[in-house]
Amino acid sequence: MMKRYQCAVCFHIYDPAEGDPASGIAPGTAFEDLPDTWVCSDCGASKADFQPLEED
Repeated sequence: MMKRYQCAVCFHIYDPAEGDPASGIAPGTAFEDLPDTWVCSDCGASKADFQPLEED
């Protein structure tokens, strides 16, 4: 299972199972495989503003 990441600015969650269709990111794309130019689809924060979610 791929790790989910959360935006520290707006708390949007990037879920690799869903990808980011609004940005042309296909489902199944790991966060690590996102381009460095990718930004949060909700607030525009950079990829560096995302932190891994602690999954239980």
